[in-house]
Amino acid sequence: MKKVLFIAFASCLQAGMIYAQPRPVDRTPTVTNTPDSYAARYEGGIFGASGKEKGTLKFDDANSRLVFNRQDGREMFSIPYDSLIVIYPDSKESVPQSGKVISHIPLPGAGLASLMNKSTKYANMTFDDPDIEAKGTASFRFDNKDNLLKFIDKLGAKAKMKQRGDAYYRPKPSPVF
Repeated sequence: MKKVLFIAFASCLQAGMIYAQPRPVDRTPTVTNTPDSYAARYEGGIFGASGKEKGTLKFDDANSRLVFNRQDGREMFSIPYDSLIVIYPDSKESVPQSGKVISHIPLPGAGLASLMNKSTKYANMTFDDPDIEAKGTASFRFDNKDNLLKFIDKLGAKAKMKQRGDAYYRPKPSPVF
């Protein structure tokens, strides 16, 4: 009998733990006094736009789209606000190439160069391309975290997406019965 009560108590406790997980705190976006263009490097993910390219991301509110212009000012591609599904920041830590080279020099203490660390900030956008009916994820590299978060906040507000933490998403439409 004690075993049955213990198992029942443990299963109730486990069920209570599942529902007790807190939801992430939503931060309020600050989209006032932010620029209309951001310097970024396109890393890949758009159909028909291969290769990494430096340029600027601009908001085209007249046509409800995000435009990536190359360094020479020509438009490389655009993503309509309505086709965005998820926008989120990401970062990757790595050792720079110079740290890798110096760490292999046969000198005392040269191995410490492998402890050098470089953090790279990315904006990732999952979108549904209406032209070819396919989903994709575009990635853009930013120089600093502040510009990255300002860009994501502004794009999320312009695309009328819901916020969850630092990310924005477009909720699925409710099924109609």
